[in-house]
Amino acid sequence: MCAKPLNNSAVCDGLAMALSGFEYQVTEAVEKVSGSIVSISSTRLERRFFGLVPFEGQGSGIILDRGGLIVTNNHVIDGASQVQVSLKDGRTFTGAVVGSDEATDVAVIRVDESQLPAADLGDSESVRVGQFVLAIGNALALPGGPTISMGVLSAKGRPLPGTDFIFEGLLQTDAAVNPGNSGGPLADLGGKIIGMTTMMIPYAQGMGFAIPINTVKKIAQEILESGRVSRRWIGISGVDVTPQLARRYNLQADRGFLVAEVVPRSPAYYSGLRNGDVIVAADGAEVKQTKDLLLAVSRSQAGGRIRLEVNRLGRIGPLDVSPTDAPPLLQSQGRQG
Repeated sequence: MCAKPLNNSAVCDGLAMALSGFEYQVTEAVEKVSGSIVSISSTRLERRFFGLVPFEGQGSGIILDRGGLIVTNNHVIDGASQVQVSLKDGRTFTGAVVGSDEATDVAVIRVDESQLPAADLGDSESVRVGQFVLAIGNALALPGGPTISMGVLSAKGRPLPGTDFIFEGLLQTDAAVNPGNSGGPLADLGGKIIGMTTMMIPYAQGMGFAIPINTVKKIAQEILESGRVSRRWIGISGVDVTPQLARRYNLQADRGFLVAEVVPRSPAYYSGLRNGDVIVAADGAEVKQTKDLLLAVSRSQAGGRIRLEVNRLGRIGPLDVSPTDAPPLLQSQGRQG
């Protein structure tokens, strides 16, 4: 097993034990997680010139609790008239969609069963780039139960390519993600779910993305409590400050969020924010780009305030703003700001 430079029985034995221990850890994690994964088949009807035509979709899901709650991606069940949920042990249920959120690609399904093997949900805030992770799901809808791929956590806080992700951003992994994995878990080697797989990039090598499990828990809780997800809003639009932008407009700041428009009678308007202000910090955290400000806004509680540090013509001072729920049109579009 050892190459000649390592041809020492003690070294070889130690390496063999380490590999055996790692293999055991991986298989134990897979065994722990796989029972709480479901296969989801959805059917939606689309109108064609000759009438309504059924289209089938396949994905995965994670069992939230023993009482029948399951989370998956919104795009797995979007527009579905029927959802079938299959367990690893062969049982199949008809699922009802409790609610979904297009902006975060999270949906909640309920099945009529009270003895399901619930997943062990971890803390996506505490994960570290470089740690080993497992992507588990019903890849390509192949029979025989979920499939497993292993890789590392490549990055945290990634924006969803081509969109403005409104919460913490995504977990990126080089673990293989295939069609059918959507809605399945990204797990650590302790068998804890740290994310929910949402997409892969077909034109890239080794780039899959998962929604942090803390975001999934937050969205699922809001859906269960109120049937919808509230978007926090302060009523501004603008752009990230870059060195080029700072030089062009003679800004007295080289980073932050440049306010281009303040909505009349919005929380930002009443706080005193004005066009041309540069927001450089929110609740003590530096604002380097738009997502930093969006994160502070999205985390605010009803009735709470955010302390902004604002650069106005070279002078930096505090402003307090009280975010509210976004107007209905913005809610439906999943926007903030």
